[in-house]
Amino acid sequence: METSKTSGGNAAFRNFNNQFAHVSDPNERRRLALAEIDRAPFGWYHVRAVVVAGVGFFTDAYDLFAINLVTGMLGLVYWKSGKIPEHSDTAIKVSTSGGTVIGQLAFGWLADMIGRKKMYGFELLIIIVATLAQAVTSESYSMHFVGLLVFWRVIMGIGIGGDYPLSSIITSEFATTKWRGAMMGSVFAMQGIGQLAAALMALIVTVAFKSKTQPASKPSHCDVACRTAVDRMWRIIIGFGAVPACIALYYRLTIPETPRYTFDVARDVEKGRADTGAYLVGQASGEVDEITRIEGMQHSAELQVPKATWKDFWGIFLQWRYGKFLLGTAGSWFLLDVAFYGLGLNNSIILAEIGYASKDNVYDKLYNNAVGNLILICAGAIPGYWVTVFTVDIVGRKPIQMMGFMLLTVLFIVIGFAFHRLSPNALLGLYILCQFFFNFGPNATTFLVPGECFPTRYRSTSHGISAASGKVGAILAQVLIGPLRTRGATASNASPWLNHVMQIFAVFMFAGIFTTWLIPETKRKTLEQICEELYGEGIAEEEKAIHAAAAVVPAAAPQEADFKHEVAERS
Repeated sequence: METSKTSGGNAAFRNFNNQFAHVSDPNERRRLALAEIDRAPFGWYHVRAVVVAGVGFFTDAYDLFAINLVTGMLGLVYWKSGKIPEHSDTAIKVSTSGGTVIGQLAFGWLADMIGRKKMYGFELLIIIVATLAQAVTSESYSMHFVGLLVFWRVIMGIGIGGDYPLSSIITSEFATTKWRGAMMGSVFAMQGIGQLAAALMALIVTVAFKSKTQPASKPSHCDVACRTAVDRMWRIIIGFGAVPACIALYYRLTIPETPRYTFDVARDVEKGRADTGAYLVGQASGEVDEITRIEGMQHSAELQVPKATWKDFWGIFLQWRYGKFLLGTAGSWFLLDVAFYGLGLNNSIILAEIGYASKDNVYDKLYNNAVGNLILICAGAIPGYWVTVFTVDIVGRKPIQMMGFMLLTVLFIVIGFAFHRLSPNALLGLYILCQFFFNFGPNATTFLVPGECFPTRYRSTSHGISAASGKVGAILAQVLIGPLRTRGATASNASPWLNHVMQIFAVFMFAGIFTTWLIPETKRKTLEQICEELYGEGIAEEEKAIHAAAAVVPAAAPQEADFKHEVAERS
C-alpha cells in the first residue's frame, strides 16, 4: 500500500513518519520511526523542543512561587495591621496546589485518551486567563478579596497541573535516548529560572516604588500612598506571569502528535501521521484522504501493541512490576513535596525567622525579602537543577534521588535539632544546601522517572497520578504541618515550633529513601526497553536468534521432522 505524506507541526518538532511512508507493515514502520527518534544525534531540534516545553514550566514556577513574595504585600494593602492573617495566607497558597491536583489528574488522563497534541496549549490558555484575572482582582461589598483570589488561583492551578504530565511526556517521547534525561531535566530546570524571575520582578518593583514605601517605618504605618504603591507592585508581579505563557502558546498549539502515541494508542496510521505534524513545514496538521485512511486502519489492526482499555489498565497496574513503579514514583513525589513546598512557599517567613528579612521598615522588609529569595534561588536551587541536567544521563536517576533523600534527611536533622544554637548565617547556609539537594536530588528525578517507566498508552495518566500525589503532599504541608510553626506564638516569637517542623520534614525525607528502592533505573534505555514493550523489534531479534540457533543445530532425522510437522498441523 502506498501511503500519503503529511504536513503540520512547527520548528520545535519533527515529522518522523513521513520518512517511512513507503513502509506498509505498521509494526516495521513503528520500529523504524521510534529507532529514528531514539538514535537521533542531539541537535538544535532538541534544543527548540526543550525551550517550547520549558517556557511553560518557567511560567508554572513563576506563578506558583511568586505568591510567596506577594502575600506579604497583600497584608500591607488589605489589613490595617499590615500583616496577612495566617488562615488567609494558607488559603491563598493551598488553593493553587488544590487546582494543580485536579489539573494533573484530568490532563494526564485526557492526554492518554484523546492525545497529547489536542491538550497541549489548552493548559496555557487557562493559565493566561486566570493570571490576568488575578492581576485585576479587587475587593467588593459582596465578595472578599481573598475569596476571589483563591477562586482564580484554583483555576490557574488546574492549568499548571496540566503542564506537568504534558510537558514531561511530550519531551520524553520526542527525546533521543542518550540525552533524554538531560532534555527532560532542562525542561524542569526552567522551574528555577521561573523562581528567579519572580524574585527579580519583586526586587524591581520594590526599588521602583521605593519613594512611596520607605517613609513607612513599620507595616501598620503604611499610608494611602504606600498602600497604593504596594497594590500596584503585587499586581505587576502576578500579571507578568502571563507574558511567557503568551510567547509559548503558538508553538504548543501547533505541535505534532508524538509518534509513540500515534502508533501505540491512536492506532490510526494515516490520521496519526497527519496529527504528528511536519516540523519542517510549520503547519498544525495535514489532510488525510479518507480512502487511504480506511486502508491504513486495516493495516493498523496488525499492530502488536495492546489496546488501551480499562481491563488492560487494571491488568497492567495490578502487576507488581508496574504497581511497584507507581507506588515508588507517587510515594517519592508525595514525601518530597511535603518538605519542598512546605519550605518553598514559606521562604519569606523562614528568612524572617533566621533574621534576614526581619526589618520593620516597609521598603527594607520588601527589599530584603526579594534579595533573600534571590540568594536562595541563585546559590541553591538553580545550581541544583543544572547539576542534575549535566549528570542525570551519566550517574542515573535512582542514585541521584537516593543521594538527595539521604542528604536532605541529615540536613533537616541538623537544622531541626540545632536550630536555636546555630547563627543566622549558619542557618542560611544550611537552608541553601537544602535547596541545592532538593533539585540535585528528588525534586528533579520525581519529574523524570514517571515520564519514562510506564507504557505509552498509560504514561501520561501515570505521570499525572504521581504528580498529583506530590501536590497532595504540598497541601498536607501547608494545611497541617506548616501551621505548627506558630504553635505557642508570642509577640516576640512568631514561629516557636519552626525547629520541630524541620524535624518532621526529616522524617519524610527518610521515608523517601525506601520509596526510591521501588523505582527503576531508566538511564540510556529506550522507553520501550524500560517497559519491555519492544514488540516488532523484539520479535525481529527473537527470529534472528531462532535462525541462528537453527544454523548450528544438526538437522533432525526425517522421521522426527515428519512427526513434528504432523503435530504442528494437528495443533
